[in-house]
Amino acid sequence: MAAIDNTQNPGMAQEGTLKRFLRATEIDSRMLGMLGALLAIWAGFDLASAFVRGGDGLLGGTFLTPRNLWILLVQTSSIAVMTTGMVLIIVMRHIDLSVGSVLGFTAVCIGTMQVYWLGPALGVGHPAIWIITLILGLALGAAIGALHGTLIAYFGIPSFIVTLGGLIVWRGAAWSVIRGETVAPMDKNFKLIGGGISGITPGSIGATASWILGLLICAAILALIWNGRQQRKRFNFTLKPVWAEVLLAAAGCAAVIGITWVLNAYYWPKGVVDRWAQQTGATIPPEGLNISFGYSIPVLIALFVGVAMTFVANRTRFGRYIYAIGGNPEAAELAGINTKKITLMVFSLMGMLAAISASISSARLDSATNALGQFDELYVIAAAVIGGTSLAGGLGTIYGAMLGALVMQSLQSGMTLLNFESATKDMVVGCVLVFAVFVDQVYQRRVK
Repeated sequence: MAAIDNTQNPGMAQEGTLKRFLRATEIDSRMLGMLGALLAIWAGFDLASAFVRGGDGLLGGTFLTPRNLWILLVQTSSIAVMTTGMVLIIVMRHIDLSVGSVLGFTAVCIGTMQVYWLGPALGVGHPAIWIITLILGLALGAAIGALHGTLIAYFGIPSFIVTLGGLIVWRGAAWSVIRGETVAPMDKNFKLIGGGISGITPGSIGATASWILGLLICAAILALIWNGRQQRKRFNFTLKPVWAEVLLAAAGCAAVIGITWVLNAYYWPKGVVDRWAQQTGATIPPEGLNISFGYSIPVLIALFVGVAMTFVANRTRFGRYIYAIGGNPEAAELAGINTKKITLMVFSLMGMLAAISASISSARLDSATNALGQFDELYVIAAAVIGGTSLAGGLGTIYGAMLGALVMQSLQSGMTLLNFESATKDMVVGCVLVFAVFVDQVYQRRVK
Protein backbone atom coordinates (compact mmCIF):
# COMPACT_ATOMS: atom_id res chain seq x y z
CA MET A 1 0.00 0.00 0.00
CA ALA A 2 1.53 3.31 -1.09
CA ALA A 3 1.79 6.34 1.16
CA ILE A 4 -0.84 9.00 0.59
CA ASP A 5 0.28 12.34 -0.84
CA ASN A 6 -1.56 15.42 0.45
CA THR A 7 -1.25 17.08 -2.93
CA GLN A 8 -3.68 14.54 -4.38
CA ASN A 9 -6.35 15.06 -1.73
CA PRO A 10 -9.44 16.43 -3.53
CA GLY A 11 -10.89 17.76 -0.28
CA MET A 12 -8.02 20.21 0.04
CA ALA A 13 -8.85 21.77 -3.30
CA GLN A 14 -12.15 23.00 -1.84
CA GLU A 15 -10.44 24.86 1.01
CA GLY A 16 -9.09 28.40 1.14
CA THR A 17 -5.42 29.19 0.64
CA LEU A 18 -4.66 29.64 4.34
CA LYS A 19 -6.44 26.45 5.38
CA ARG A 20 -4.66 24.48 2.67
CA PHE A 21 -1.33 25.92 3.79
CA LEU A 22 -1.94 25.04 7.45
CA ARG A 23 -3.15 21.55 6.56
CA ALA A 24 -0.21 20.88 4.24
CA THR A 25 2.43 22.11 6.67
CA GLU A 26 0.54 20.81 9.76
CA ILE A 27 1.23 24.08 11.57
CA ASP A 28 -1.09 24.90 14.46
CA SER A 29 -2.98 28.07 13.58
CA ARG A 30 -2.55 29.30 17.16
CA MET A 31 1.22 28.91 16.80
CA LEU A 32 1.17 31.00 13.65
CA GLY A 33 -0.88 33.63 15.43
CA MET A 34 1.51 33.65 18.37
CA LEU A 35 4.50 34.16 16.07
CA GLY A 36 2.68 37.05 14.44
CA ALA A 37 1.88 38.53 17.85
CA LEU A 38 5.53 38.20 18.93
CA LEU A 39 6.77 40.00 15.82
CA ALA A 40 4.15 42.71 16.31
CA ILE A 41 5.21 43.17 19.94
CA TRP A 42 8.87 43.46 18.95
CA ALA A 43 8.15 45.93 16.14
CA GLY A 44 5.82 47.97 18.35
CA PHE A 45 8.30 48.31 21.19
CA ASP A 46 11.15 49.15 18.81
CA LEU A 47 9.12 51.88 17.14
CA ALA A 48 7.94 53.22 20.50
CA SER A 49 11.50 53.29 21.87
CA ALA A 50 12.63 55.12 18.71
CA PHE A 51 10.23 57.96 19.53
CA VAL A 52 11.17 57.98 23.22
CA ARG A 53 14.95 57.74 23.13
CA GLY A 54 16.13 56.77 19.65
CA GLY A 55 18.50 53.90 19.01
CA ASP A 56 19.94 51.68 16.34
CA GLY A 57 17.45 48.82 16.20
CA LEU A 58 15.99 47.47 12.99
CA LEU A 59 13.15 50.03 13.13
CA GLY A 60 15.18 52.81 14.72
CA GLY A 61 14.59 51.99 18.39
CA THR A 62 16.49 50.22 21.14
CA PHE A 63 14.44 47.03 21.41
CA LEU A 64 15.58 45.23 18.25
CA THR A 65 19.29 45.58 18.96
CA PRO A 66 21.66 42.62 19.44
CA ARG A 67 22.33 43.67 23.02
CA ASN A 68 18.66 43.87 24.02
CA LEU A 69 17.71 40.65 22.22
CA TRP A 70 20.63 38.82 23.84
CA ILE A 71 19.51 40.02 27.27
CA LEU A 72 15.88 39.18 26.43
CA LEU A 73 16.75 35.54 25.69
CA VAL A 74 18.77 35.29 28.91
CA GLN A 75 15.87 36.70 30.92
CA THR A 76 13.45 34.29 29.23
CA SER A 77 15.52 31.22 30.07
CA SER A 78 14.41 30.84 33.68
CA ILE A 79 10.68 31.09 32.88
CA ALA A 80 11.07 28.90 29.78
CA VAL A 81 12.63 26.07 31.79
CA MET A 82 9.75 26.00 34.30
CA THR A 83 7.17 26.36 31.54
CA THR A 84 8.20 23.01 30.07
CA GLY A 85 7.16 21.31 33.30
CA MET A 86 4.00 23.36 33.70
CA VAL A 87 2.80 22.09 30.32
CA LEU A 88 2.81 18.51 31.58
CA ILE A 89 1.06 19.49 34.81
CA ILE A 90 -1.71 21.40 33.03
CA VAL A 91 -2.05 18.63 30.44
CA MET A 92 -2.81 16.30 33.38
CA ARG A 93 -5.55 18.72 34.51
CA HIS A 94 -3.57 19.97 37.49
CA ILE A 95 -1.97 23.31 38.35
CA ASP A 96 1.15 24.35 40.28
CA LEU A 97 0.96 27.75 41.94
CA SER A 98 4.10 27.21 44.01
CA VAL A 99 6.84 27.26 41.36
CA GLY A 100 7.88 30.86 42.09
CA SER A 101 8.16 30.19 45.82
CA VAL A 102 10.00 26.92 45.24
CA LEU A 103 12.42 28.83 43.01
CA GLY A 104 12.98 31.44 45.74
CA PHE A 105 13.46 28.88 48.52
CA THR A 106 15.81 26.74 46.45
CA ALA A 107 17.80 29.82 45.39
CA VAL A 108 18.40 31.00 48.97
CA CYS A 109 19.40 27.47 49.99
CA ILE A 110 21.87 27.31 47.07
CA GLY A 111 23.23 30.74 47.99
CA THR A 112 23.54 29.87 51.68
CA MET A 113 25.42 26.67 50.87
CA GLN A 114 27.86 28.56 48.67
CA VAL A 115 28.48 31.60 50.86
CA TYR A 116 28.24 30.25 54.40
CA TRP A 117 29.02 26.53 54.18
CA LEU A 118 31.07 25.37 51.23
CA GLY A 119 32.98 28.62 50.69
CA PRO A 120 34.57 28.66 54.15
CA ALA A 121 34.98 24.85 54.20
CA LEU A 122 36.54 24.32 50.76
CA GLY A 123 37.90 27.79 50.06
CA VAL A 124 36.32 30.55 47.97
CA GLY A 125 36.45 29.68 44.27
CA HIS A 126 36.93 25.93 44.79
CA PRO A 127 35.84 24.15 41.55
CA ALA A 128 33.64 21.68 43.45
CA ILE A 129 31.43 24.32 45.06
CA TRP A 130 29.14 24.96 42.08
CA ILE A 131 28.81 21.25 41.33
CA ILE A 132 27.85 20.31 44.89
CA THR A 133 25.36 23.15 45.28
CA LEU A 134 23.79 22.46 41.90
CA ILE A 135 23.29 18.76 42.69
CA LEU A 136 21.89 19.50 46.16
CA GLY A 137 19.64 22.22 44.72
CA LEU A 138 18.19 19.86 42.12
CA ALA A 139 17.63 17.20 44.79
CA LEU A 140 15.90 19.73 47.04
CA GLY A 141 13.61 20.90 44.24
CA ALA A 142 12.73 17.33 43.29
CA ALA A 143 11.98 16.49 46.94
CA ILE A 144 9.65 19.48 47.29
CA GLY A 145 7.86 18.52 44.08
CA ALA A 146 7.58 14.92 45.27
CA LEU A 147 5.98 16.14 48.51
CA HIS A 148 3.39 18.10 46.55
CA GLY A 149 2.79 15.12 44.26
CA THR A 150 2.31 12.76 47.21
CA LEU A 151 -0.29 15.01 48.82
CA ILE A 152 -2.14 15.35 45.51
CA ALA A 153 -1.93 11.78 44.26
CA TYR A 154 -2.11 9.67 47.42
CA PHE A 155 -4.03 11.92 49.82
CA GLY A 156 -6.50 13.25 47.26
CA ILE A 157 -5.95 16.94 48.03
CA PRO A 158 -6.62 19.14 44.97
CA SER A 159 -3.46 20.46 43.33
CA PHE A 160 -4.78 24.01 43.54
CA ILE A 161 -4.92 23.81 47.34
CA VAL A 162 -1.62 21.96 47.79
CA THR A 163 0.37 24.30 45.60
CA LEU A 164 -1.39 27.40 46.93
CA GLY A 165 -0.27 26.28 50.36
CA GLY A 166 3.18 25.63 48.92
CA LEU A 167 3.28 29.17 47.52
CA ILE A 168 2.85 30.53 51.05
CA VAL A 169 4.95 27.93 52.90
CA TRP A 170 8.05 28.01 50.72
CA ARG A 171 8.05 31.81 50.51
CA GLY A 172 8.01 31.86 54.31
CA ALA A 173 10.69 29.18 54.42
CA ALA A 174 12.92 31.30 52.16
CA TRP A 175 12.54 34.18 54.61
CA SER A 176 13.36 31.95 57.58
CA VAL A 177 16.60 30.76 55.94
CA ILE A 178 18.11 34.20 55.36
CA ARG A 179 15.85 36.50 57.45
CA GLY A 180 15.31 38.93 54.61
CA GLU A 181 19.02 39.37 53.90
CA THR A 182 20.67 39.19 50.49
CA VAL A 183 23.11 36.31 50.05
CA ALA A 184 25.96 37.34 47.75
CA PRO A 185 28.21 36.95 45.89
CA MET A 186 27.73 33.59 44.22
CA ASP A 187 30.65 31.29 43.38
CA LYS A 188 32.55 32.58 40.35
CA ASN A 189 32.04 29.35 38.39
CA PHE A 190 28.38 29.09 39.38
CA LYS A 191 27.82 32.65 38.14
CA LEU A 192 28.52 31.54 34.57
CA ILE A 193 25.27 29.52 34.64
CA GLY A 194 23.41 32.83 34.58
CA GLY A 195 25.33 34.18 31.60
CA GLY A 196 27.33 36.64 33.68
CA ILE A 197 31.01 37.49 33.35
CA SER A 198 33.36 36.00 35.93
CA GLY A 199 36.66 37.84 35.72
CA ILE A 200 37.34 37.67 31.99
CA THR A 201 35.29 34.52 31.44
CA PRO A 202 31.83 35.16 29.94
CA GLY A 203 28.86 32.88 30.51
CA SER A 204 28.58 32.27 26.79
CA ILE A 205 30.36 30.22 24.11
CA GLY A 206 31.59 32.85 21.65
CA ALA A 207 31.13 33.33 17.91
CA THR A 208 32.90 30.26 16.51
CA ALA A 209 31.19 27.77 18.79
CA SER A 210 27.86 29.52 18.19
CA TRP A 211 28.17 29.17 14.41
CA ILE A 212 29.11 25.51 14.80
CA LEU A 213 26.12 24.98 17.08
CA GLY A 214 23.83 26.82 14.65
CA LEU A 215 24.95 24.64 11.75
CA LEU A 216 24.48 21.50 13.86
CA ILE A 217 20.95 22.61 14.71
CA CYS A 218 20.23 23.20 11.03
CA ALA A 219 21.54 19.72 10.24
CA ALA A 220 19.32 18.29 12.97
CA ILE A 221 16.28 20.09 11.51
CA LEU A 222 16.95 18.63 8.07
CA ALA A 223 17.54 15.16 9.54
CA LEU A 224 14.32 15.26 11.56
CA ILE A 225 12.25 16.34 8.56
CA TRP A 226 13.82 13.66 6.37
CA ASN A 227 13.39 10.98 9.04
CA GLY A 228 9.78 12.01 9.62
CA ARG A 229 9.01 11.66 5.92
CA GLN A 230 10.64 8.23 5.79
CA GLN A 231 8.65 7.10 8.82
CA ARG A 232 5.42 8.25 7.19
CA LYS A 233 6.28 6.24 4.09
CA ARG A 234 7.14 3.21 6.19
CA PHE A 235 3.80 3.20 8.01
CA ASN A 236 1.75 4.40 5.01
CA PHE A 237 0.78 7.66 6.67
CA THR A 238 -0.25 10.77 4.77
CA LEU A 239 2.77 12.59 3.33
CA LYS A 240 3.24 16.33 3.45
CA PRO A 241 3.73 17.96 0.04
CA VAL A 242 7.41 18.32 -0.88
CA TRP A 243 7.06 22.10 -1.00
CA ALA A 244 5.78 22.10 2.58
CA GLU A 245 8.76 20.03 3.77
CA VAL A 246 11.18 22.34 1.92
CA LEU A 247 9.46 25.44 3.30
CA LEU A 248 9.59 24.18 6.89
CA ALA A 249 13.26 23.22 6.54
CA ALA A 250 14.16 26.57 4.99
CA ALA A 251 12.21 28.55 7.60
CA GLY A 252 13.73 26.59 10.49
CA CYS A 253 17.29 26.94 9.21
CA ALA A 254 16.80 30.62 8.40
CA ALA A 255 15.53 31.27 11.93
CA VAL A 256 18.52 29.48 13.48
CA ILE A 257 21.03 31.31 11.28
CA GLY A 258 19.33 34.64 11.97
CA ILE A 259 19.32 34.11 15.74
CA THR A 260 22.98 33.05 15.69
CA TRP A 261 23.93 36.12 13.66
CA VAL A 262 22.12 38.45 16.08
CA LEU A 263 23.69 36.89 19.17
CA ASN A 264 27.16 37.04 17.61
CA ALA A 265 26.61 40.73 16.86
CA TYR A 266 26.61 41.50 20.61
CA TYR A 267 30.19 42.13 21.73
CA TRP A 268 32.05 42.19 25.02
CA PRO A 269 32.06 45.58 26.77
CA LYS A 270 35.27 47.59 26.36
CA GLY A 271 36.20 47.17 30.02
CA VAL A 272 36.03 43.38 29.77
CA VAL A 273 38.10 43.43 26.58
CA ASP A 274 40.73 45.58 28.31
CA ARG A 275 40.95 43.19 31.28
CA TRP A 276 41.16 40.25 28.91
CA ALA A 277 44.02 41.91 27.00
CA GLN A 278 45.91 42.67 30.23
CA GLN A 279 45.64 39.10 31.53
CA THR A 280 46.39 37.39 28.22
CA GLY A 281 48.96 39.86 26.88
CA ALA A 282 46.94 40.43 23.70
CA THR A 283 47.30 43.65 21.72
CA ILE A 284 44.18 45.67 21.03
CA PRO A 285 44.26 47.45 17.63
CA PRO A 286 43.53 51.22 17.51
CA GLU A 287 40.05 50.64 16.08
CA GLY A 288 39.21 48.36 19.00
CA LEU A 289 38.50 44.65 19.25
CA ASN A 290 35.11 43.00 18.79
CA ILE A 291 34.67 39.72 20.68
CA SER A 292 31.22 38.17 20.39
CA PHE A 293 29.25 36.74 23.27
CA GLY A 294 27.36 34.24 21.12
CA TYR A 295 24.90 31.84 22.72
CA SER A 296 24.73 32.32 26.49
CA ILE A 297 24.84 29.37 28.87
CA PRO A 298 21.32 29.94 30.32
CA VAL A 299 19.88 29.97 26.78
CA LEU A 300 21.71 26.72 26.02
CA ILE A 301 20.34 25.22 29.24
CA ALA A 302 16.81 26.26 28.27
CA LEU A 303 17.26 24.81 24.77
CA PHE A 304 18.57 21.53 26.18
CA VAL A 305 15.69 21.30 28.66
CA GLY A 306 13.20 22.09 25.88
CA VAL A 307 14.58 19.36 23.62
CA ALA A 308 14.75 16.84 26.48
CA MET A 309 11.20 17.60 27.65
CA THR A 310 9.88 17.42 24.08
CA PHE A 311 11.46 13.99 23.76
CA VAL A 312 9.96 12.91 27.09
CA ALA A 313 6.50 14.20 26.14
CA ASN A 314 6.39 12.80 22.60
CA ARG A 315 8.71 9.79 22.49
CA THR A 316 8.42 8.01 25.84
CA ARG A 317 5.79 5.88 27.50
CA PHE A 318 5.82 8.29 30.45
CA GLY A 319 4.87 11.18 28.16
CA ARG A 320 2.11 9.22 26.42
CA TYR A 321 0.68 8.29 29.81
CA ILE A 322 0.59 11.98 30.79
CA TYR A 323 -1.45 12.92 27.72
CA ALA A 324 -3.69 9.87 28.17
CA ILE A 325 -4.42 10.85 31.77
CA GLY A 326 -5.15 14.42 30.70
CA GLY A 327 -7.47 13.28 27.95
CA ASN A 328 -9.53 10.98 30.18
CA PRO A 329 -8.26 10.18 33.71
CA GLU A 330 -10.85 7.48 34.38
CA ALA A 331 -10.18 5.66 31.11
CA ALA A 332 -6.43 5.88 31.67
CA GLU A 333 -6.74 4.30 35.10
CA LEU A 334 -9.01 1.56 33.77
CA ALA A 335 -6.39 0.91 31.05
CA GLY A 336 -3.87 0.05 33.76
CA ILE A 337 -1.93 3.32 33.98
CA ASN A 338 -0.71 4.07 37.50
CA THR A 339 -2.07 7.60 37.57
CA LYS A 340 -0.91 8.26 41.13
CA LYS A 341 2.68 7.35 40.36
CA ILE A 342 2.67 9.45 37.17
CA THR A 343 1.26 12.43 39.09
CA LEU A 344 3.97 12.09 41.72
CA MET A 345 6.68 11.91 39.05
CA VAL A 346 5.38 14.93 37.13
CA PHE A 347 5.31 17.16 40.22
CA SER A 348 8.75 15.94 41.25
CA LEU A 349 10.01 16.82 37.76
CA MET A 350 8.39 20.25 38.09
CA GLY A 351 10.27 20.81 41.35
CA MET A 352 13.56 19.89 39.72
CA LEU A 353 12.91 22.28 36.84
CA ALA A 354 12.15 25.03 39.37
CA ALA A 355 15.55 24.31 40.95
CA ILE A 356 17.25 24.67 37.54
CA SER A 357 15.50 28.03 37.13
CA ALA A 358 16.60 29.00 40.64
CA SER A 359 20.20 28.30 39.66
CA ILE A 360 19.88 30.39 36.49
CA SER A 361 18.18 33.30 38.28
CA SER A 362 20.51 33.48 41.27
CA ALA A 363 23.58 33.06 39.05
CA ARG A 364 22.39 35.81 36.69
CA LEU A 365 21.76 38.24 39.57
CA ASP A 366 24.88 37.05 41.45
CA SER A 367 22.76 36.97 44.61
CA ALA A 368 19.80 35.28 46.26
CA THR A 369 16.93 36.92 48.14
CA ASN A 370 13.69 35.64 49.59
CA ALA A 371 11.81 37.72 46.98
CA LEU A 372 13.42 35.90 44.05
CA GLY A 373 10.83 34.25 41.82
CA GLN A 374 7.94 36.33 43.10
CA PHE A 375 5.00 36.19 40.64
CA ASP A 376 6.91 33.72 38.45
CA GLU A 377 4.03 31.27 38.83
CA LEU A 378 1.82 33.79 37.02
CA TYR A 379 4.27 34.16 34.14
CA VAL A 380 4.83 30.41 33.85
CA ILE A 381 1.12 29.57 33.73
CA ALA A 382 0.44 32.44 31.34
CA ALA A 383 3.28 31.32 29.05
CA ALA A 384 1.93 27.76 28.96
CA VAL A 385 -1.61 28.90 28.16
CA ILE A 386 -0.46 31.45 25.57
CA GLY A 387 1.61 28.67 24.02
CA GLY A 388 -1.49 26.57 23.36
CA THR A 389 -1.74 24.40 26.48
CA SER A 390 -5.41 23.79 27.20
CA LEU A 391 -6.62 24.24 30.78
CA ALA A 392 -9.14 21.47 30.01
CA GLY A 393 -6.19 19.04 29.86
CA GLY A 394 -4.84 16.64 27.29
CA LEU A 395 -3.45 19.27 24.89
CA GLY A 396 -0.20 21.24 24.88
CA THR A 397 3.28 21.40 23.39
CA ILE A 398 6.66 22.18 24.93
CA TYR A 399 7.86 24.37 22.08
CA GLY A 400 4.62 26.34 22.10
CA ALA A 401 4.96 27.04 25.82
CA MET A 402 8.57 28.17 25.41
CA LEU A 403 7.48 30.53 22.67
CA GLY A 404 4.78 31.75 25.04
CA ALA A 405 7.48 32.44 27.64
CA LEU A 406 9.31 34.56 25.08
CA VAL A 407 6.11 36.51 24.40
CA MET A 408 5.59 37.16 28.13
CA GLN A 409 9.19 38.23 28.69
CA SER A 410 9.08 40.44 25.58
CA LEU A 411 6.13 42.30 27.09
CA GLN A 412 7.98 42.69 30.39
CA SER A 413 11.23 43.77 28.74
CA GLY A 414 9.54 46.21 26.36
CA MET A 415 7.54 47.89 29.11
CA THR A 416 10.67 48.17 31.26
CA LEU A 417 12.53 49.71 28.34
CA LEU A 418 9.80 52.33 28.03
CA ASN A 419 9.85 53.01 31.80
CA PHE A 420 6.35 51.68 32.52
CA GLU A 421 5.43 51.60 36.20
CA SER A 422 5.50 48.21 37.92
CA ALA A 423 1.76 48.40 38.59
CA THR A 424 1.07 48.95 34.90
CA LYS A 425 3.25 45.99 33.92
CA ASP A 426 1.42 43.72 36.36
CA MET A 427 -1.96 44.80 35.02
CA VAL A 428 -0.89 44.16 31.44
CA VAL A 429 0.40 40.68 32.30
CA GLY A 430 -2.85 39.87 34.12
CA CYS A 431 -4.93 41.04 31.16
CA VAL A 432 -2.81 38.98 28.77
CA LEU A 433 -3.38 35.87 30.91
CA VAL A 434 -7.16 36.37 30.93
CA PHE A 435 -7.18 37.01 27.18
CA ALA A 436 -5.12 33.86 26.56
CA VAL A 437 -7.62 31.75 28.53
CA PHE A 438 -10.48 33.35 26.60
CA VAL A 439 -8.80 32.46 23.30
CA ASP A 440 -8.27 28.91 24.55
CA GLN A 441 -11.96 28.59 25.44
CA VAL A 442 -13.01 29.90 22.02
CA TYR A 443 -10.65 27.45 20.33
CA GLN A 444 -11.97 24.52 22.38
CA ARG A 445 -15.56 25.37 21.42
CA ARG A 446 -14.62 25.56 17.75
CA VAL A 447 -12.85 22.20 17.91
CA LYS A 448 -15.87 20.58 19.52
